[in-house]
Amino acid sequence: MTIAAAGEGRAGAPRRLTLPPLSGWLAAAGVIALGVVAPIAALAWFAAQGSGDLWPHLVDTVLPQAIRDTAILLVGVGALVIVLGTGTAWLVTAYDFPGRSVLDWALLLPLAIPTYIVAYTYLDVLHPIGPVQTAIRTLFGISNPRDLPFPDVRSMWGCILLLSLVLYPYVYLSTRAMFLMQAASLVEVARTLGHGRRRVFFHVALPLARPAIVVGTSLALMEALNDIGASEFLGVRTLTVSIYATWINRSSLPGAAQIALVMLALVISLILIERWARRRQRYAAAAQQARRLVPQRLAGARGLGALAVGFLPVLFGFCVPALHLAHEAYKRVSFAGISPGILEETINTVTMAAVATAVTIALGLVVAYTARIVQRREANVLARLASVGYAIPGTVLAIGLLTPLAAFDNAVDGAMRNLFGISTGLILSGSGVALVYAYVVRFLAIANGGIEAGLSKVPHSLDHAARALGQGRLGTMFGVHLPLVRPALLGAALLVFVDCMKELPATLLLRPLNFETLATHLYAEASRGTYEDGAVAALLIVVFGLVPVILLARMSRGRYAVSLRASSSEVDRPASFRP
Repeated sequence: MTIAAAGEGRAGAPRRLTLPPLSGWLAAAGVIALGVVAPIAALAWFAAQGSGDLWPHLVDTVLPQAIRDTAILLVGVGALVIVLGTGTAWLVTAYDFPGRSVLDWALLLPLAIPTYIVAYTYLDVLHPIGPVQTAIRTLFGISNPRDLPFPDVRSMWGCILLLSLVLYPYVYLSTRAMFLMQAASLVEVARTLGHGRRRVFFHVALPLARPAIVVGTSLALMEALNDIGASEFLGVRTLTVSIYATWINRSSLPGAAQIALVMLALVISLILIERWARRRQRYAAAAQQARRLVPQRLAGARGLGALAVGFLPVLFGFCVPALHLAHEAYKRVSFAGISPGILEETINTVTMAAVATAVTIALGLVVAYTARIVQRREANVLARLASVGYAIPGTVLAIGLLTPLAAFDNAVDGAMRNLFGISTGLILSGSGVALVYAYVVRFLAIANGGIEAGLSKVPHSLDHAARALGQGRLGTMFGVHLPLVRPALLGAALLVFVDCMKELPATLLLRPLNFETLATHLYAEASRGTYEDGAVAALLIVVFGLVPVILLARMSRGRYAVSLRASSSEVDRPASFRP
């Protein structure tokens, strides 16, 4: 690519400046990063317009409770997912007991169930006339539901517990990978010094696994912060719920944007605090592959006890919700058949998720490949900017997208009216384009991180060999890199697809008129209290999410998918930690 300069050379011909051959890749990555950052800039501009007298009211009555509930929820979920995820990861890594091979992958199953479905399920299961309290009253001969004192799941503790039961696999996946990578010699040295398994865990394994725990916990907290359905169903008024209520109930988009900026500031603060807390931590790995830790055999009652303890999160995080949904869906279908709208909603959900996944993977490939071939700081900065969307909750992202999309629609509509006398209406904000855009921005980090993890395992000598044989950048990518990183592409695509299907806040706020997905259908039924009518939609979401999770569990055994989510989630990943 050449550009003619203003002056001329000595021979009188125009002087030409040759641009670097990689500038096209860098420009493409820059456009993608700009598309991710644009909603944040639009959100700030929109909030600056002011909301009149509403903002003082929000500061006095809404924000204090929302910030307090959000902080308590994040602290509680963070502590519980660390205990559950780290404990189960050490259990299946350091000990061998009957059923360990099944528990190894079964601990990932709660990832298939969205948080709002778990809340929806347990509200029905633990209802005063639900199966649990009914069975207890029958056992003790109690006829009046009010005579049985039972903890109310519609509370802060209920929200913390249920969210943790679904989100702990983020910590389990990354921490288990780190435990597997730790050298067995370190543990053996500690044991020769007289330390038992408990002291080895707390003084050797746990400190070395701290980066993985931080990454997994950050993911879980991002998901908890993004949640709207579970928090609203369980009576916890978080910042996300407040944004939605201000927008929908008060019809104040500027007020919702101002709350969204407060929420975004909280997310950035969490990231900065996490980076500051580990600013002096350094982790190194040996040049040779470390020998894995040999698990200690547990037989008899101790083995069965370990299996029972490890299976508890799977039981309450997956088995109980899945079985209850299957039972309720069976009753609903037996009584009234399948709703005619379910098929259309399923097609809508799968179509939007598939389109968004294809676009996300393509853009993630461009960003990750640019970072590989352009050995400059700008490429790494653009890759990080393209990954910030995962840290933006869906409600915040939806508000930020409205302004640029509406501006584009109005500009096109005005031009068409002036030129041809016709109205084009809402081309982007009134169609599925807005929803796909939101999905891409939200989950581009997963695609970028997963593909980057796969490319990091391809030696640069293969690039040089392909170039020596006359292959260009595109030829090398399609002929060398894509076949080698196919598992990375597949794993990232599976994760993006299931996340798009589960995404509720952005779908609620950006879906076109008269356009329903399985998630929005379930949310509407749960809001009306008609749980049995939403059971079929909830079960379909779980079924669609279960296949990617099972494949992810199989891939995690091959030492590849260890960092698929871990590497993609952290907005500013530490250079010293490469799972």
